[in-house]
Amino acid sequence: KKNKKSPCWLWSLSLVLNPPFLCLHQLRFLNETSVDSVDDGFRERKMPMEKEYQRVSISGEEKCGVPFTDLVDAAKCVVKALFIREKYIKRSMQSFCKTTANTLQDLGMKPLDLADYDDIAETPVDAGYGCKMVDGVVHVYTKKTNMDKSTELDLPYPDLTEYIGDMNVMMALIINGPVKSFCYRRLQYLSSKFQMHILLNEMKELAAQKKVPHRDFYNIRKVDTHIHASSCMNQKHLLRFIKRAMKKYPEEIVHIERGVGQTLKQVFESMNLTAFDLSVDTLDMHADRNTFHRFDKFNAKYNPIGESILREIFIKTDNHIEGKYFAHIVKEVMFDLEESKYQNSELRLSIYGRCRDEWDKLAQWALRHRVYSDNVRWLIQVPRLFDVYHTKKQLANFQEMLENIFMPLFEVTINPRSHPELHLFLEHVVGFDSVDDESKPEHHIFNLDSPLPANWTEEDNPPYSYYLYYTYANMTVLNHLRRRRGFHTFVLRPHCGEAGPMHHLVSGFMLSENISHGLLLRKAPVLQYLYYLAQIGIAMSPLSNNSLFLSYHRNPLPEYLSRGLIVSLSTDDPLQFHFTKEPLMEEYSIAAQVWKLSSCDMCELARNSVLMSGFSHKAKSYWLGPSYFKEGPESNDIRRTNVPDIRVAYRSETLAEELQLIIQAVRTEELDTINEEESLSMGPLPGQR
Repeated sequence: KKNKKSPCWLWSLSLVLNPPFLCLHQLRFLNETSVDSVDDGFRERKMPMEKEYQRVSISGEEKCGVPFTDLVDAAKCVVKALFIREKYIKRSMQSFCKTTANTLQDLGMKPLDLADYDDIAETPVDAGYGCKMVDGVVHVYTKKTNMDKSTELDLPYPDLTEYIGDMNVMMALIINGPVKSFCYRRLQYLSSKFQMHILLNEMKELAAQKKVPHRDFYNIRKVDTHIHASSCMNQKHLLRFIKRAMKKYPEEIVHIERGVGQTLKQVFESMNLTAFDLSVDTLDMHADRNTFHRFDKFNAKYNPIGESILREIFIKTDNHIEGKYFAHIVKEVMFDLEESKYQNSELRLSIYGRCRDEWDKLAQWALRHRVYSDNVRWLIQVPRLFDVYHTKKQLANFQEMLENIFMPLFEVTINPRSHPELHLFLEHVVGFDSVDDESKPEHHIFNLDSPLPANWTEEDNPPYSYYLYYTYANMTVLNHLRRRRGFHTFVLRPHCGEAGPMHHLVSGFMLSENISHGLLLRKAPVLQYLYYLAQIGIAMSPLSNNSLFLSYHRNPLPEYLSRGLIVSLSTDDPLQFHFTKEPLMEEYSIAAQVWKLSSCDMCELARNSVLMSGFSHKAKSYWLGPSYFKEGPESNDIRRTNVPDIRVAYRSETLAEELQLIIQAVRTEELDTINEEESLSMGPLPGQR
C-alpha cells in the first residue's frame, strides 16, 4: 500500500486473473537465479541446445546400494582387471577406450612404454633380419647368420608365466561373491537409468534427427563386422551363379578325380542333375531347426546338395580352377555393396596352418581375380582344427601349425619382395579371427604344466585360451616389427562367448580388441560390467544365434545396448540365415521389429559398427566426422551419423560416472590407509594409551 507505483493488491489480482503472467514471472525468476547458482565450468561450456537433455542424478553419499566395504573390495578388483586389459592391449598396439585409460591414469598409472621407432623405413626394402620360432613365438634377429640372444630385436610380448598368472587373477575375480553382487547391481542400475533417459528424452532425440537434412538410417554408413566370405551370398544368389556356370562353362575341367579331369557338366551328370532341376530346396544350404546345438550339421550345410565336391568347386579359393568361381561370386557381392554405397563388410578368409604356402596362394587368388573393393576389408580366420590335421598326419606338432600361419607374415614384413603378392594383399587385411565350435569339450586346462607348442603332439585339441595366447603373442611381435618397418598393424577379433566355458570370455577380455557373439556375458555380471567399462566391441548376430545356440527372443542384444555396451549387428552367414539381397538390412529390420528399436537405437548400432571396424582413419573421419576418435559429444557429427548428440552425451557421461564411482572408492580406501599409517607413526594422543 505504501508503494503507489505497484500496489500489492494489484499484483496479486493480476496473478489470479492472468495465470500466464505467473508462469512467465516464475520462469524469469528461475532463469535469473539459476544463472547465478550454476557452476563456472558449466557456464564456460555453454553446450548447444542439442546437447541439453534431462539428466538423472542420484544424491547422497552411498550411490551404489552396497556396503562401503564391499564397494571398496569390488572397486579394487575391477580396477585390477582394467589394468590387466590395458597392459595387454597397449602392448599389442590395439586400441583401448580413451575414457577408461584416462581414468586409470588418474590413479597414477603411467602409459605403457613402447619402443621408439624413429628408424621407420620409408620404402619396403629388405631389412636383412632373420627370424625363427622359439617355444611357439617368433623371435626376430638383426642378422640371418647369427640368430642368438646377442642379435635379438627387442619386440616385447607377455611371456607365458605372466599370462597364466593374470588369467588366474581374472578367474578368481569373476567368481568373487561381493564383486558379482556389486557388478550385478550396477548393470541393473544402468538398464533402469537408460529406461528413464528414454522416457525423458526420446522426443528430443527424435526432434534432433528430424532437423538433420538429407540424412536418415538408410544413408548412414553401416559395417557388417562379422561375416564369412564363403557364405557372404544368399542361397538364391549362389543358385543363380551355379546355373549360369553350368550354361557358360559346361566343358571346363573343374575337378580331378583319381588323376582324371572332370568337367562341370560331368560333375552334375554324376549326380543326375541338370540346371533345370536345381532349386533353393535342392541346394539345402539354409540352417533349420535341426541345426540347433548341432554345429556338425551346421558345417555340413556348407555343402551344396550335400556334396563336398561342389563346396570345393564353388566356394573355395584353392582348387583346380584356382578359385575362379568363388572370386566371381565375391565380386558380385562387392558390386552389390558398392551399389548400395552405405553398406560395408569385413569378410573372413581362412588360413588353416596345414602348409607354409597357404598365404601365397590366398594372395595370388585375390590379386589374380582382382577381388578388391573400397567397401570391403579382410580378416583372416584360423580354424581351431589342429587335432584333425594331426590325426591325418598333416602336422607333427602345434608349433608347426603356428609356423605355417606366422612365418610367411614375418618374412614378408622383413622383405616385401620375398612375397610380393602377399605384401599387396596384407594392405587390405585388418586382423585375425579364431573360429570353431566353442561348445566342444576341452580336455586340458591351460596352465604352466601344459606342453609347449613344439611338444604338443597329443590327439586332443589345445584349449581355446592356448590358441588365443599364441595367436596374440605372435601378432604382438609382428605388430612391433611392422611398426618399425612403417607398415600398418593388426588386431585380434575372435569368435568368443557364443558357447563353451567362461574362460573364453576372460581370454577375450585380456587379449582382444573386439569379439564376435558374446552371448555368455549375460550369465557373467562381472565380465559384462568389465566389457562395459573397457568399451569392448561385440559383433552380435541374432539370426545366426537363433538357429544355433539361443532363441531370438532370449538374445541379450537389447539388454547390452541399453546398458551401454558397444554392440553392433552383423550377419555371420547370409548363405544360411538370410533371404534377401541386403542381409545386413534384413538383420536390422528384424531386430527393429522384434525389439521395437527406435531410429536413434539403430543409428547408434550403425555408428558402433563403424567404430569397431578395421577401416582406415581417413574412411572413418569421412563417415563419422573428423573428430570421431575423441570422447563425448565432441566426437559426434549428427550430419553424418544421424545419432543425436543427446545420446552420445548420455553414453559418455554415464561411463564417466561409473568409472568415477570406482576410482573414488579406491582413492577413499587409499586415503584411509594413509591416515591410519600417519596416526600410528605419531603415537597415541594425550590422554590415550
